Amino acid sequence: MKTKIFPLYSFLLFMLTTVFLGTLHAQERSVLNIASPNATTVWKLSDGATLEWSTQHIGEEKNIRFFLIRDEMVVQELGIFPNTGTATNIKFAKNIGAGNHYKVMGIELFPDDKFKIAKFATPFFSIQKEVKNSPVVSERAVVVAQPKQAKPESLSKNELRRLEKKERKAKKLADAKKKEEAKRVEKVAAKEKETTVAVKENVIPEKPKLREEFVGRNITYVNDLSFDGTEISVYIWDHGRQDGDIVSIYLNGEPVLSKYYLTYWKKEIKIKVDPNKPNDLFLYAHNLGSAPPNTVSLKISDGTTTSEDIILNSDLKSCEAVSISVNK
Repeated sequence: MKTKIFPLYSFLLFMLTTVFLGTLHAQERSVLNIASPNATTVWKLSDGATLEWSTQHIGEEKNIRFFLIRDEMVVQELGIFPNTGTATNIKFAKNIGAGNHYKVMGIELFPDDKFKIAKFATPFFSIQKEVKNSPVVSERAVVVAQPKQAKPESLSKNELRRLEKKERKAKKLADAKKKEEAKRVEKVAAKEKETTVAVKENVIPEKPKLREEFVGRNITYVNDLSFDGTEISVYIWDHGRQDGDIVSIYLNGEPVLSKYYLTYWKKEIKIKVDPNKPNDLFLYAHNLGSAPPNTVSLKISDGTTTSEDIILNSDLKSCEAVSISVNK
């Protein structure tokens, strides 16, 4: 009988210990909750946005990143804010319109446990434009044209000739002034033309500009990186929880990784950058996964002690990127 009770007692003790440790572990999970906006919120485009949130097990030194989503599509990054619980006077992008299918998503940045990243999406709320009162149209004053003064019929012929002579002289002076003004304007235009030609001849060629869009998607640069060599290693893995994100990585408009399914495993990509210009390396999203937007972690290194850890976000309308230059 004792040999049967002892294993049962040990099994119960093991189960209780497991439940206790699991409960304790669950209590340490980082939590993010957005209180405002909520389902009753109405934002006005002219007033800007206000965010209010609370967290558990996320220190005040950490940052929270917020996105504005419409119909499950990211339309604007609202910003990265210290974990103080509030952010005010956030300006809207020019392409944001009125509607009632908006959400705000918050994501914990650089979590202590990358398998338990805190995310939160609000219910749908509304954004409205400010209704402006129609301007009052003032009544226009009616201007009555004054009739030209007729020459007095009582003047003598000599007086009429003198009057006509004065009119001809005044007309001649007016025509002369017009000619002088036309010559002056012509000289000024010729001088400006000479100056423009001289400036164009001395113009210093502009440095190559970074790519600002790709197949209709805007590109936003989040960091400028510099390395000593042209041979670069890029490591990529899913940031946060694995939710089915499929992405491509482009270097100067050419794919270096195509339609890759993100996992927690760090995949290495070898690239070679152009030492004579800034190189654009950007993330292209093919879907949004189950928790949009697509968020990836990157480690970029030139094989020496120099390396950078970057987080990039992309959706179906925009791409985030980094600029890579070679030290000379």
